[in-house]
Amino acid sequence: MTTFASKAEVFENPLEEPIRNLKRAEPCILVIFGATGDLTARKLVPALYNMAREGQLPAHFACVGFARRDKNHDIFRNEMFEAVNQFSRVKPVDPEIWKEFSQCLFYHKSNFNEDEGYDSLHKFLKTLDQQFNTKGNRVYYLSTQPTFFSMISDKLSQHNLVYNQDEAEKWSRVIIEKPFGRDLESSIQLQNEVERCLDESQIYRIDHYLGKETVQNLMAFRFSNAIFEDLWNNHHIDHVQMTVAEDIGIGTRGKLWEESGSLRDIVQNHMMQVLSLAAMEPPISFDSTAIHDEKVKVLESIRAFPMDEFDEYVIRGQYAPGYVDGELVKGYREEDNVSPTSNVETFVALKLHIDNWRWAGVPFYLRTGKHLPKKVTDISVVFKQAPGFLFNKEESRLQQNILSIRIQPDEGISLKMNCKVPGLPSPLQPVKMDFRYGQYFGLEPPEAYERLITDCMAGDRTLFARWDEVLASWKLLDPVLTKWAEAPPKDFPNYPAGSWGAERADKIIENDGREWCLL
Repeated sequence: MTTFASKAEVFENPLEEPIRNLKRAEPCILVIFGATGDLTARKLVPALYNMAREGQLPAHFACVGFARRDKNHDIFRNEMFEAVNQFSRVKPVDPEIWKEFSQCLFYHKSNFNEDEGYDSLHKFLKTLDQQFNTKGNRVYYLSTQPTFFSMISDKLSQHNLVYNQDEAEKWSRVIIEKPFGRDLESSIQLQNEVERCLDESQIYRIDHYLGKETVQNLMAFRFSNAIFEDLWNNHHIDHVQMTVAEDIGIGTRGKLWEESGSLRDIVQNHMMQVLSLAAMEPPISFDSTAIHDEKVKVLESIRAFPMDEFDEYVIRGQYAPGYVDGELVKGYREEDNVSPTSNVETFVALKLHIDNWRWAGVPFYLRTGKHLPKKVTDISVVFKQAPGFLFNKEESRLQQNILSIRIQPDEGISLKMNCKVPGLPSPLQPVKMDFRYGQYFGLEPPEAYERLITDCMAGDRTLFARWDEVLASWKLLDPVLTKWAEAPPKDFPNYPAGSWGAERADKIIENDGREWCLL
């Protein structure tokens, strides 16, 4: 039987121990559906290895990969070893830790619709329960295409692989990858189908952005620092910007991207989740329900887009050939598995208003895109201009204070403020106070999946999307999809790769006398 070391055994010097999630993950078996896919190799198994390395896995644990390809336990373990060597945040792989960890990795071959495969899985998991003392507890990770979500949920229920909530001696939980539906109607349909098999408390809708250290720190930053929380309102904040930029294109995801686009892939989940954390009211406690309640209030307070001024609030774009890091890259319509006349967006910019007391009159500007100049995810809180009558000369013109929360890369927080330049004359110049997790704590933050998998094993749903959050987000954005379907764009492609997206995105912020922050 394999058991994993505790934190104290892994780190001889307590001062060298990373500041980590202190929740206790319970004994369980993790079953990964779609275990031969990229997500398992790039993120999930490397996350499990790092959790084992740092004493985060439960002492009694096993992992089973469920997929259609023909392979055995040893082949799967060897493939995962190569994956961890390539994608783990901690390299090289420690041979002793891997030797122990690999003994809890197994492979189960079956099609997702094959009843015999679920019957044999049921028997296999019972055998592993006895071998690893996992107490019958289960986590099922649906790392598959969304079309399989309801089918797998049904099969798990039919073959008694998920339990009723009344079974207090053991539990079962299901992690579902995004997207949860393609639009409002399909998301409701999926929820109805999954609800037939699972209680809402068993459903963990994962959004890896919520596992990032800086996103988790949003609440701590706001509610533990009075200097900022007292300013976090329309009396002091002029506007808020959020950018999710990627310098890469769609790569090999042409077929998938043709079915999704930026609004579904990034805005509806990642950006709406982070926005709700940044804008919510203080919860009454750190209980999962209290936090989700406040997030829902924000999402339900976002003003619907005015259809008569739609183009002043919503912009879409698609990249053309251009230069990224000095290299010529092809346009979206030239990518593999993409239609040469495709109207799928690779860029979106939005202007939002949150109609509540805290944010009345404060616009939120959001943008996301592929093949932009750099990879960065940033929230910029732009404060109102200080009275400038003391500094009214051109060379001393005041700039607005900007609090920048960097989610990736170089996770951290910076504050731009005006300071006097030494000497005479003495113009003002903006300077930055900069905090970075890696520099200050001497270590890189853990990968998002490490935190989220640990939370699921501990039964903490705080960093997972609740159904009413998903519903509120789709209610806001579904009319955008409908509008776009009724009026296909006439100017695609409308931005060269390597630029900051469609020019009209600049207009929605410039028309308000503002501009995008430099990142």
